[in-house]
Amino acid sequence: MWDCVMRSESGDASMSDAYRAVWRWHFYAGVFVMPVLMLLALTGGLYLFKDEIDGFLYRDMIRVPAVQAEAAPETWVASAAQAAGGGRVANLVMPARDDQAIRLRVDRPDGMQKTVFVDPHTGRATGVIPAGGFMELVKKTHSLTLLGRPFNILVEIVAGWTIILFATGLYLWWPRGRGVATFAPQTTDSRRRPFWRDLHVLTGFYVGGVVLFLAVTGMPWSAVWGDKVMGAVKETGLGRPPAPVAGAWQRAQHHDAPVGAGWTMDGMVMTHDHAGHGGLAQVLRVADQARLARPYTVNIPKADDTAYTLTTQATRVQGSRSLYVDAVSGRLLGDIGYDQFGAGAKAIEFGIYTHQGTQFGQANRIVMLLGCIGVWLLAISGLVMWWKRRPPNLSRRRLGAPPAPPGPRARAAVLGIVLPLAILYPLTGLSLIAAVLLDRALRPMIRRRSAAS
Repeated sequence: MWDCVMRSESGDASMSDAYRAVWRWHFYAGVFVMPVLMLLALTGGLYLFKDEIDGFLYRDMIRVPAVQAEAAPETWVASAAQAAGGGRVANLVMPARDDQAIRLRVDRPDGMQKTVFVDPHTGRATGVIPAGGFMELVKKTHSLTLLGRPFNILVEIVAGWTIILFATGLYLWWPRGRGVATFAPQTTDSRRRPFWRDLHVLTGFYVGGVVLFLAVTGMPWSAVWGDKVMGAVKETGLGRPPAPVAGAWQRAQHHDAPVGAGWTMDGMVMTHDHAGHGGLAQVLRVADQARLARPYTVNIPKADDTAYTLTTQATRVQGSRSLYVDAVSGRLLGDIGYDQFGAGAKAIEFGIYTHQGTQFGQANRIVMLLGCIGVWLLAISGLVMWWKRRPPNLSRRRLGAPPAPPGPRARAAVLGIVLPLAILYPLTGLSLIAAVLLDRALRPMIRRRSAAS
């Protein structure tokens, strides 16, 4: 018998049923969630060190001599297009320091995208890599969009199940007068060898809140729930501020979607009444006059009636800022910052910056990294505990999940935890219904096998 059930038997029978029912769903949540959650934790942990990894992998392309002279921006664009094998420069990143190269994304006619590093002082290309390089691959893997946008739905389901995993784990840990709660490793219980159990419990207790925070703050970028919340926040005036010019906000076409605009301004561009595009040098002068902090991204629109979008790469949400420039006239059409966002957008943006480990400096990054490491510790310790207590008839397709206890209190305990989450996150609710139906379909088969054996 598993040790959690043994400890629960000190309570009354109805409480034991409720405990086993919650434990059963904690087990299934771990089975469903952990493989994907481990992938998200690995890629998220790597992304916390994006700048350091980029600096190491592409250091010879990034480093350039710091001199006073600077080539014309048009030279950067021409050099990047040539180095990429032809195409249109869609955006560029102005570096923070003079000894760093400019990064330009080139959209080639064959649909491929390349990132070209260009020395701003000489206009010479110093290197070409796939668009975004290794960290773009990490980012797409983290959001599961590497295999296409529909796979991003899985992130939403996993995040919802992670919250269920946390809630059920907290229920199992809660003492309720039975001495279940653990705050420190136990070294005196040699008979039951509690190392893996305590490692699992303590990791969940000390970093479970961080994992929960990561799951909740990752939801705004999800395919279904995130889009619905974005629409609701913006329609109620709690999100994107009104355009400086009436009717100027437009949903960007795919090729003109601005990079780095953040959650609130994602996919939005500003239109103007001038035809054609002016020089890139003029746009950069406007950014300097507006004192836009570097590094920042310059999004070069393809449509003639669309303004250039310039976005900062701020580490703190309060420093996020977007400029909209009419390159023909050189007029600054809009200057949108965090202080202009609605309350809903401010809260979500704050969560995203903290999720990315930048809002509170190095301490923030360390805490998020501990959460990512904690996911792996929880998965490994949970697997070892299961392996040590796996059922002897595992070969007969029995996972070793806790049995489903009968009784209204058992059902109430589970419903009290999962039902609110199913309502809040509909995709999680649908996956829960599918899991319940599968469980009910398989349960008679398992009972028949048990009777036959």
